[in-house]
Amino acid sequence: MNLRQQIIVVADTFAQARGIGRKRVSTLVLNRGSKLDDIATGGDLATGTFERAMLWLSANWPEGAEWPAGVPRPAFQTEAAE
Repeated sequence: MNLRQQIIVVADTFAQARGIGRKRVSTLVLNRGSKLDDIATGGDLATGTFERAMLWLSANWPEGAEWPAGVPRPAFQTEAAE
């Protein structure tokens, strides 16, 4: 599974668990409602954007929802990196 597929699977799982649509997740995470749809149809995103989005999704993951299998979950950074 490539990085684009990973973010779509995670975002769609998040959306389903929260009872919202992909466009709403896209707005919350990427500040652009159409971005996740763009990625799902072959669009690209920068590595930093991917990393920030995955961290946001992990930090805001719905309680009781299972993180998608096969997608590494980012660890929380509780202290500043030295």
